[in-house]
Parts: sequence; structure tokens; C-alpha cells
Amino acid sequence: MIDLIEGQPYACRAADSRGRLFAEPPSPTRSEFQRDRDRIIHSTAFRRLKYKTQVFVFHEGDHYRTRLTHSIEVAQIARSIGRALGLNEDLAEAVALAHDLGHPPFGHSGEEALAAGMAEFGNFDHNEQTFRVLTQLERRYAEFDGLNLTWECLEGIAKHNGPLTGPAAGVKARARPVPPTIAAYSAGHQDLDLAGWPSAEAQVAAVADDIAYNNHDIDDGLRAGLFAIADLADLPLVGPVFAAVEQRYPGLEPARLIHEAVRRLIDLMVTDVIDESRRRLEAARPAGADQVRAAGRALVGFSPAMRENDRALKQFLFNHMYRHYKVNRMTGKARRVVTELFELYLSQPDRLPTEWQATTEGAGTAATARLVADYIAGMTDRFALDEHRRLFDVYS
Repeated sequence: MIDLIEGQPYACRAADSRGRLFAEPPSPTRSEFQRDRDRIIHSTAFRRLKYKTQVFVFHEGDHYRTRLTHSIEVAQIARSIGRALGLNEDLAEAVALAHDLGHPPFGHSGEEALAAGMAEFGNFDHNEQTFRVLTQLERRYAEFDGLNLTWECLEGIAKHNGPLTGPAAGVKARARPVPPTIAAYSAGHQDLDLAGWPSAEAQVAAVADDIAYNNHDIDDGLRAGLFAIADLADLPLVGPVFAAVEQRYPGLEPARLIHEAVRRLIDLMVTDVIDESRRRLEAARPAGADQVRAAGRALVGFSPAMRENDRALKQFLFNHMYRHYKVNRMTGKARRVVTELFELYLSQPDRLPTEWQATTEGAGTAATARLVADYIAGMTDRFALDEHRRLFDVYS
């Protein structure tokens, strides 16, 4: 079996994987985590990310981030951090590539609309939906539904933001029950240790997600004219970096200035994570991956100072970008599209494609609602808009 050299004892080792739900013979050319990564890349859900919103709907510009480009950028950052920490890069990359597969069309506005529709039927959560995609909804293989990923990959995806139960779970996780699909899988198939921390590789994927979307939303927000470089002047870390670039390269054209500043910001954040994580790992001295899970706290993350910088940046983007009136106009339309599709399919499941209708026969309302949510969540922005037009425009 081929495997990367994991330089540290706390790295997950493909040869020691807890395995897959359905046993498969090993590959002579790829490690188990490489196979996970490859299955994710070849999945239908991964291809659909090309036309799923990050912030801007697909038709608003060709150069804005989509869920696909975001996932690739997260994977690149995760590999860089994982390599520096001596972790299994393939596992970190697989979790990073898969983490957004469950996002519905139109980003957070689409998720909010589905969550509202599903409120009385078990709710909707994009992380649970990712797990549904990976264990149920991808139907490509002859012997099983889903992608039959390794325990380590599924555990990392389910818990990449931290434990879902127990005293170590975050405030948000404690405020609501474990998503039903994850709870049922963990109870009935493979115990995912929902009260424990995820592997160091999954923790790397989570912080890489923060680094990627924060910095690239700066780029997209400036490109879209939602805020100006001058608006960043008083923002911790970000303002000084832009000022340093302007001082070093007077008169630099805006596009180059933005790119130069953003790449420096990413480098500063990545370096901070590596330094802080090395400090934590050295203090904890985990002898294996399971000791990382039992450490009682995250061993990969930002330093306290960088965490404050990250919070300030998130707040700035929330105020100046995610709640900008131009974005609100489109997200309001998007929310209405998803809401109306959900209500129509739920009341008239015979409007669903034939292969989806077959699974609603004899199903109760809650089961039909879950199926409708699965169908809508799989749509791209473009398909959802076209489907809404076909169903509601009398001239279509």
C-alpha cells in the first residue's frame, strides 16, 4: 500500500485506518486517504460546486469565487499547513475538498430558506447534508450508496468544527441535537466518537476554511465595489498589510495591490497557525492520532492575537459585504426561489423528476420533505433559477 510519509506520531496513518463501512480490497497504487480524495473529486456533488454561490450568484461575474474554487483553495492551504506540521496531507485535503458538498444553491440564503422549510421536519444543516451526500445520495457504485469513505474522513467531515456532544462541544453544538443523519450513522454503523475532537488533519481543514474565505472575500468584495481599500485602513492586520504594500509599491495598479496584500495576509495567517499549532502540540505531546482526539481542546488553530484579528475581519465582512444592499437584493430573490420550490415540491411531489417521485410513494410528509430538501440542496444556482422559471413562469 502506498502512503505518504507522516512525519509525526500524531498524524493519521492510512495503513492504520479504522476502515470503510463496506470492506474493499486495498489499492496497489494509492493509500486509503488518497482514494477518499479521488472519490470526492470524481463525485457529481463536487462538479456541481462550480455553479454554487460563495457570495455572488454564478451569473454576476466569471471571476468571483464559487464553492468549487473555494474548496480547491481550502485544500491547497490545508495541504500546506498539514505538510509543515508533519500530518497526513491526503486526509487533510480530502476533508477540505468535501466540507462544502452539502451547501444548497445561493449560499447561506439558500440554506436559511431550506432550514425554514424543514423546521418542522428535522431541520436542514449544510454539514449534515454533506454527510448525507457522502453516505447516501451519491449513487455511483455497484455495491453501496455514497462514496464509502474511510472512518477518518467521515469523522473529520462530521466534526471538523469540533465535538458535537459532551462538555467539549461548542455553544452552537450544545444548543441543538446532533444532526439526525450523523447521529444515526454513528449509532448504527461506525461510532464517530461525537464527543471527541477530530483528528489534527480535520482541524487543519477547518482553520484553512477560515483563512480561505475571509481573505478571498476581501478580494471579491473589493472587485465588486462593495467596499474600497480605504475602508480597510483601520481594520487590524488587514489595514497595515495594505498600507505596507502601498508604501513598498507606490502607484501600483489596484488589481495587483489587492492580490499582493491578500497573498501576504494568507501567508501571515498560515504562518500563525503553524507556529501556534506547533506550540500546542509540543505542550500536549500526543503519542498518536487518538490522543489528539482525546486532548480536550483543539491542537490546531490561530494564536489568541490572530483569533482577534480573524474576528474583526469577519465582523467587517458581515457589515460591509454580506449585508450590503446589493448582496441583500440578490439573496432576497434567492431565498424566495428556494422557498417557493420547496413549498411546491412538498405539496405536489409529482412535479419532481420521475426517479425522485418513486421514492415518495407511500412516504409520510416528513420523509417527503427530507427528499425534497435533498433534491433542492443538490441544485446549482443556475438549475434552481431555471427550474423556478419553468414551474412558475406561465410563459415558460
